[in-house]
Amino acid sequence: MANISANFLGIRSPNPFWLASAPPTDKKVNVLRALEAGWGGVVWKTLGPQIKNVSSRYSAVNYNGSRVMGFNNIELISDRPLEHNLREIEEVIKEFPDRAMIVSLMAENTREKWHELIQQVEDTGAHGLELNFGCPHGMTERGMGAVVGQDTEIARMVVEWVMEKATIPVITKLTPNVHSVVPTGRAAVEAGSNALSLINTIQSITGIDLDTFVPNPYVAGKSVFGGYCGPAVKPIALKMLATISQDEITRKVPVSGIGGISTWKDAAEFMLLGATTVQVCTAVMKHGFRIIEDMCEGLNNWMDEKGFATIYDFIGKTVPALTHWEDLDINYHIVAHINQDKCIHCGLCYIACEDASHQAINLAWGKPYNTYTIKEEECIGCNLCKLICPVDNCITMVEKRKGDEYLNWKEFQKRGLPLNDH
Repeated sequence: MANISANFLGIRSPNPFWLASAPPTDKKVNVLRALEAGWGGVVWKTLGPQIKNVSSRYSAVNYNGSRVMGFNNIELISDRPLEHNLREIEEVIKEFPDRAMIVSLMAENTREKWHELIQQVEDTGAHGLELNFGCPHGMTERGMGAVVGQDTEIARMVVEWVMEKATIPVITKLTPNVHSVVPTGRAAVEAGSNALSLINTIQSITGIDLDTFVPNPYVAGKSVFGGYCGPAVKPIALKMLATISQDEITRKVPVSGIGGISTWKDAAEFMLLGATTVQVCTAVMKHGFRIIEDMCEGLNNWMDEKGFATIYDFIGKTVPALTHWEDLDINYHIVAHINQDKCIHCGLCYIACEDASHQAINLAWGKPYNTYTIKEEECIGCNLCKLICPVDNCITMVEKRKGDEYLNWKEFQKRGLPLNDH
């Protein structure tokens, strides 16, 4: 059986799955329940100046019958007294010394305030610190959160202050509310940050109530931009993670990946793009702590299937496959093939190709159903029909060998050549 344990800057956890800094890590009672369920570690909800949160706080985007495709929140950092949080952090560490305990921090922007908060947290026995440079709402008005993450020089200055005092590993959490995460990531690493984490939430409006005309969430007739997360942000998070893994400076430090991770497959994708650990929030808020069981089992089974003994055998494995558009093989070509035995004759592929692509599917009217076949000479291999098809593996993409005369799928089978399903 594969070994899925993680070692992040000397911080060990039995698996790479951590709970992100968020409501599920706000209290001892929550965190204990999570660790009992099997989570490898937690990032305690951000500690800092005492604040008061609003009501309501959350909204969501649903899509095609699926609830909470995207999740939006306007909640700020922990509104519990600092001394309560510090006491509970220490108590949790004593009960679960083998789990990662990272504490998220957001201090007022003075060296003294940062040093004071760091000392208080280190006194609990915490294993690491995560600097919250990404909160996209509320804290920005106080010169904290995304205000820091969006200004490379401020970020550099704060990390330098932190590194003067910290004796445990420091992770800088990056905001996605920038053109590129690389400049701030570079500034943090150059200032001494031991690691990076990304992404924080994305500024958003998830929708407007058509009766009140106020965006959600509703707070006494008003609302604000919120922080967007959940499955909808995963592609953005993967792109930003990839840029960090490609950069010659930021790739020198380990990364904790965040953004829409709901399953072990999502986690594996983040790790293939360079993340050592992954942090989860929205999926737990929707499904509960017990999803960790499927995540650990799924990752373990996949690693066994692929022959990976440890997570370090595949971390970053996908990064070299990312290149510039102009470096792609312009002669590479694939065409679609419809498996008539699997086809349910819904016609979705035909409609999509006819209206929005290259009119490369034949429609033959018939009884009891219509049939659809590919016009091989017209197919450009765009994948649209495959993506639209509701039946797995009904439509596959067949590679045209460079330099050869076009070979249709039957010819490939006749010659014993592989059918590459992309």
